[in-house]
Amino acid sequence: MIRFGTMNRLSRVIISAALLLLAGIFLNPPALIAVEQGEYIAIRKQGTGKIAIVLDRTSAKGKTESAWARSLDSIVKDGLVFSDLFSILPPPSNIRAEGKDKAVNFSALSSVGSEVYAGGSVSKKSGKVHLDMEVYDTFGSKLLLKKSYTGSEAELRSMGHAFCADLIEMLTGNKSYFGSKIVFVSSITGNKEIYQCDFDGQGVQQLTNFRSISLTPVFSPDGRYLAYTSYTSGRPTLYVKNLADNTIASVVKNGVSVDPGWRNAAEVATTLSFEGDQEIYLVRPDGSITRRITNSRGIDVSPTFSPDGTRMAFVSARNGLPQIFIQDMQTGAVKRLTYSGRYNTQPSWSPGGDKIAYTTWEKSGEINIFVINADGSGLKRLTSGARENESPSWSPDGSMIVFTSNRQGGKRLYVMGSNGENQRRLLQMEGEQMQPSWSLFR
Repeated sequence: MIRFGTMNRLSRVIISAALLLLAGIFLNPPALIAVEQGEYIAIRKQGTGKIAIVLDRTSAKGKTESAWARSLDSIVKDGLVFSDLFSILPPPSNIRAEGKDKAVNFSALSSVGSEVYAGGSVSKKSGKVHLDMEVYDTFGSKLLLKKSYTGSEAELRSMGHAFCADLIEMLTGNKSYFGSKIVFVSSITGNKEIYQCDFDGQGVQQLTNFRSISLTPVFSPDGRYLAYTSYTSGRPTLYVKNLADNTIASVVKNGVSVDPGWRNAAEVATTLSFEGDQEIYLVRPDGSITRRITNSRGIDVSPTFSPDGTRMAFVSARNGLPQIFIQDMQTGAVKRLTYSGRYNTQPSWSPGGDKIAYTTWEKSGEINIFVINADGSGLKRLTSGARENESPSWSPDGSMIVFTSNRQGGKRLYVMGSNGENQRRLLQMEGEQMQPSWSLFR
């Protein structure tokens, strides 16, 4: 992950200078189109600060277009604030130079400390919303990004987020989490059902209505399936829902079937007890078993995989109290990862493959989230002094972690930077929310 910091000016690295005419589909709506033009430049900052950016008000002509512009301004600003990468500065009063062309006044922008400027216009073309955006390096008066987005009025949020995603990718070199989903459990109905929301807590949707107990939901990497544990049959059973046709498969075995974790889009690992001990198995989306992975005394649960699927981190009580282990999927070799803490659970492997977040029950009675390198080095506590914090899950770009905390009473969902900074509540919702899982797909 690239870190950002304070500096007097931006270092600019020209990656390519070519005229691109690219039509692409953003997020889910098939009608949402973006066209990129001009130079593509990446900016990187060193240190720990934020990028100072001025967001100009989107210009528009007409009552309807002006309303679209106001909505887009709010969507873009909220999206960039959520990222915690930017310091958003108020635009200077003389942001546009005098004259017929009303060009951007870079001197005025520099005087307020702006490093990046973003602005654009919105219009109506062929019944569609047409958003044109430009991004400049303020110090060099250099055009960094010029891009157009087209969609319906109902797709304003997707259009604004598509621009945010392009801006962040250009400035950091990394794809962002815009367009991703978070799936979680909530008791708002009086039962524990599964819900999903957008990356920023908006657009909450209920996914199950079994009037029972449903737990540990997780999307497949490609977003085609949702695996979860439910007690609808009277015992904990793994279910896999095909989100395209809403068909549901289950593991038809005696005993328990809990705690799924996807290895790839075709295999999900889960704990089964039909052979006696609770071991981890690989299961296909149709509920059939591929093979058994673990074989030891003691309970083995909570599988999570490296991005390439070659290694599995999991929780085992084989040495007594729960600790986190890593198993090579080809050789079967197992090594213990955690030695600090007596009760370590809920591992979550980062999308970059270098770190694992997990939960520790500490002697003080607190439950806190730690992160450790996959080789066992670099242990760091991310939460402290905030009661019970658990169920960490990484954003698709590895820049954030969503988790559960009861720091304000009942269990709620929170997000924080991958370094533990800027911890804040994700969504406002009745009941309790828990066991979040951030999708890898966008």
